[in-house]
Order: sequence, then structure tokens, then C-alpha cells
Amino acid sequence: MLPLELATLEAVAVQVHARTLVTVCSVYIPPHDVISHHVLDNLIEQLPTPFLLLGDFNGHSALWGSDVTNTRGRQIEQLISNNCLCLLNNNEKTYFHEPTRTFHSLDLAICSPTLMPLLDFTVGKDLYNSDHFPLIVSYADSGGAIQYPPRYLFQRADWSAFMQLADVTESMVCTEDITEAVQNIVDSIINAANNTIPRSSTRLRKFRRPWWNEACRDSRREEKKLWNIFRRYPTTENHVAFKRAKALARRIRRRSQRESWINFISSITSSISSKQLWKKSRLLMGSIMNIPFLF
Repeated sequence: MLPLELATLEAVAVQVHARTLVTVCSVYIPPHDVISHHVLDNLIEQLPTPFLLLGDFNGHSALWGSDVTNTRGRQIEQLISNNCLCLLNNNEKTYFHEPTRTFHSLDLAICSPTLMPLLDFTVGKDLYNSDHFPLIVSYADSGGAIQYPPRYLFQRADWSAFMQLADVTESMVCTEDITEAVQNIVDSIINAANNTIPRSSTRLRKFRRPWWNEACRDSRREEKKLWNIFRRYPTTENHVAFKRAKALARRIRRRSQRESWINFISSITSSISSKQLWKKSRLLMGSIMNIPFLF
């Protein structure tokens, strides 16, 4: 966590190692607060480069897809220009104002010039019970896929074949260079392991929620369907239909969670083994362990 000496600005920053050390700063500026440009410039000066500056700036500007430009928007434009920064936004709407059923661009992703060619920017399609869509920033060549490093599955190894292939011969070690001899042995063992020991998948594991059932899936699917209709045609009728589907999906999930919890508690008896108890606990924690990282 990086200390930011900004008494009048709600901001927090951390440094994360994503290929290189990157400073990520989240900021919120209330819509009616008057923020001096010196405060914003001071924020930029305190951020170690390269950095990402993300948050709800509550400013409107045609530069990031707004229909109008207000005073806050012009102030942010000046901040970007004066500090030679880059704006990642692509005119996608990032905020839903429910009273007026309108969409706006209030959340910005600003970065150092060195990061600009390396990053992709998208806006999530789901509000996740908020009124702001998530900003998703990723490396352009990452393909958007998170992978686990593969590991050897020793319990499924063919040890007889391994012993035959991992044969360290005299010719491997009879060299003048000790480094070459060591490398020959290492190559022999790794080659034997790759051919006789299966390896785990690199795909991200999906943790199944024990309470998620067919009713939860169908209600969630209907909620998303009506939300997409409302986004395209933001009428009162479509908004009411979406709100009803959202409330129904939430009620079904809560009922399923409650029933699942009751069943889980009922299954814990004096005869349950510690292995079974930990397995059930990991299943319950699965949805927490599998949350994606979003900016």
C-alpha cells in the first residue's frame, strides 16, 4: 500500500507485479466537490511510474464518449494533457443511472505512456448489483486467459519406464566441464519425467458452488437476457421486466443458498471424517477463491 498525502482526495494506490512492477491507483471524486488542479497534479507526481489511474471521476467529456462536456470533464482533459498521460477508454458506457434509465461514461482508465501499447481495455457487461460496470484492463497479448503452471502427477507415473529412460551413463559425466555433466543428468531426468509422468492441465479450475442448481442457472440466464434487451431498448416496460427478473433470480439464489447451508450443517455429525469435512468446506469457499481480478 502506497501512502498518498492527499487530504481532499479519496485515493488509494498499490504496487503489483504484473510482468513488471506497476502502480495501480483507484480514485473517487464526488460529483459536486470542487477539486483544485494542483491536487490532481500532486496525485500524479506521487505515483511511481508506470502506473494505472482508475476510478469514478464524475466528469463528462466527448473525449471518452459523453454527449456533453462539463467543468470536471475539461479539468480531467487538462490533467491528461499537462502530464502527457494516455486514456484507455473507448467510448463505452460505464455507469447506469437508474432513476433516468440512462447510461453514461464516468469511470476512466488512465495510464503512463509506456503502458499504452501493451494494454487492452474493455467494459464488463454485467453490473454485479452495482450501478457501475467493471473496467477490465489486461495485457494485449495475454489472450485474456489465466493459466496455472503445470505440475507433475506423481501418483499416475510409470516408474518402471521412468527408471529405464532416466539412465545416467558414464559418458554423461565423463566430461571436462562439470556444468555440462550436470546439465546432461538434468536433461536425462526431465526427459524421462516428461515421457512417463502425466502433467496437470494449465486451465483455470472452475469451482462449482454447491448451492448452484438448474433453477439458479435458468433465472440468471433470464435476468441477463432481459438486461441485454433493456440496454438496447431502455423503455419503462423493459426496465420493469428486468427488475422483476433480477428480483426473482436473487430470491431463487438466496433460497438455494439457505437450503444448501441447512443440508451442509445437517451432514456434520460425530461420524464424519476430517477429510470429508475439509472437502465440504473447500466446496463452500469455491466461489470466493475463484473471483476474477477486475480493475
